[in-house]
Amino acid sequence: MHEEILMLALVLGAALLGGRIATRFGYPAILGEIAAGIVFGPPIIGLLDRNEPIEILGEFGILLMMLYIGMHLDLGDLRKASVPGLLAAIGGFLVPTAAGIALMLAVGRSFLEALFVGLAMGVTSLATKSRILVDLKILDTRIAHVLVAGALLSDFAVLVVFAAVIGPDVSEGISLGTALFAGGRALLFAMGAAVVGLWVLPRIKERFGDGEFDRNAWLLAVVVFGLTFAYAAELAGIHAILGAFVAGLFIDKRVIEPKVSREVQQKLAAMSVGVLAPFFFVSAGFDVSLSVFRTDLALLIGVVVLATIGKVVGTALFYLPSGNGWREGLVVGAGMNGRGAVEIIVAEIALARGLIDTDVFSILVFMALFTTATVPVLLTMGVRWLRRRGELVRAGDRDQALIIGAGVVPRSIGSVLQRSMPVTLIDTNRANLLAGEREGLTVHSGNGLDEVALEAAGVETALQLIAATPNAEVNVLTAQLAVDFGVPDVAVLLRESDIQTFEARLAEADIKIIRTPEDLADWEHALSTGDAVAETIVDSSDLERFKDASDPRWVETDVPTEEFPVTIVSGGEQTPYTTEVQLSDGDEVVVLRRLDLPSADLNDARR
Repeated sequence: MHEEILMLALVLGAALLGGRIATRFGYPAILGEIAAGIVFGPPIIGLLDRNEPIEILGEFGILLMMLYIGMHLDLGDLRKASVPGLLAAIGGFLVPTAAGIALMLAVGRSFLEALFVGLAMGVTSLATKSRILVDLKILDTRIAHVLVAGALLSDFAVLVVFAAVIGPDVSEGISLGTALFAGGRALLFAMGAAVVGLWVLPRIKERFGDGEFDRNAWLLAVVVFGLTFAYAAELAGIHAILGAFVAGLFIDKRVIEPKVSREVQQKLAAMSVGVLAPFFFVSAGFDVSLSVFRTDLALLIGVVVLATIGKVVGTALFYLPSGNGWREGLVVGAGMNGRGAVEIIVAEIALARGLIDTDVFSILVFMALFTTATVPVLLTMGVRWLRRRGELVRAGDRDQALIIGAGVVPRSIGSVLQRSMPVTLIDTNRANLLAGEREGLTVHSGNGLDEVALEAAGVETALQLIAATPNAEVNVLTAQLAVDFGVPDVAVLLRESDIQTFEARLAEADIKIIRTPEDLADWEHALSTGDAVAETIVDSSDLERFKDASDPRWVETDVPTEEFPVTIVSGGEQTPYTTEVQLSDGDEVVVLRRLDLPSADLNDARR
């Protein structure tokens, strides 16, 4: 038993190492976890190996992860998915799937192997794109919405098709009769699930309300419901992962309060993605065979090439009827090229049931790694291409910035951001709010830590939120609350002396930091008296000192601060100047500049 416990610790350690390395380079952690399984597992070093506890915990983790993903999605959003998103999903799913099936049949593989390779090629990784969309600061654009909708719909299609064909006797082959029978069972499950989810659950909620449930009780209730649906899916002859996913879709605001739902989702994510699912993904690397590079290299290259071309070209072709142009279609296709969790889950299940062999499984894993590696490069190039042509179109419901605090500095930042989007200031100080109104800003009376006030100010339509009160702790708590509300881009104003205290908490929640000068009180006075103004820096030589936002000039706190960078302008769009900023050619920086501090004197003082 002690050896099994040690193996659990080693697997989690390998998952942590691989995940951290992958995220450091902008890739989803699961790819690093799979790579860790390959490197430290039987394929290379052999330090790690599978055992029964790892298998049980991994399968449980995957069920919880699919339950979390289902809860995180909104059925209404799926129903309202735009026509371009649907077109992108259809093209991005059908073309690579068909190409994969044709390739595998052409090299003499069985139809089952061809089918599962095709399904894996049709998958799109939502996690990969979500991170890149944030990094590129394009969450409010049409292509971002299309990419997210397309990923959701294509992954859902893969899960449905996978569930419809898999069954106890599928290894014996698929005929029209077996396919219809499997599809019929899947349909019966879907109908039963719809009755329970759309009719029974809301009536239970109406009858009993929340009862005496605390947050932990809600978590247990959700897990029990998800596992029950997973069991029902298995009884229906489809895999448990689809049952857990569907269960999550039905646990929405009709059943559970939004605040409670967010807390349950956070705990589910911590349990599944953070602890249990890594057992599954690391152990998936154990089954990889490096011999494919020697025996099936041509087939591996063919799968990778066809998966990439099929996804990009298929998406672009089916996207043409949207009227948004072929260039945008190509960029969307490039963004949808990455694979991820769903593909690995489908491949691992197919391998476990004997539907594909180790060589085919290895090809699918390496295909996921290679295609995902193209996404940051191709999508970044595509977005810059559209920006240069003026074809990067804004879209979606999130179209404003919220700033918590209406003092002099927050108002100055708001005035800058308002050049490219609506800005609302939230504060309890009436004098600050009146000053904001006089400066042409929208103001709202309320506390940033009050959920009702945030909702009234429009947090659900906020693309950005900046916590900019004088209190660092309040800023951090408000930012964490904004993340819970789903605001895509959250930042806090912190002095250098406060950053070390809160940096770890903020990094964990993906909250960005806007460094403020230590002499912030002097800045507030200068701004209120007109001794500080906003200025846009465009000269490339002047921009050099802002290239590394993590190493600002004002770390030398014994010298008065002359300039305070607040936003960058990229492609005509304003975004906060945070510690993660990386300037590109053509970008501009908006700074607040002190007029009462002569530049020459400052430069002499620094020398």
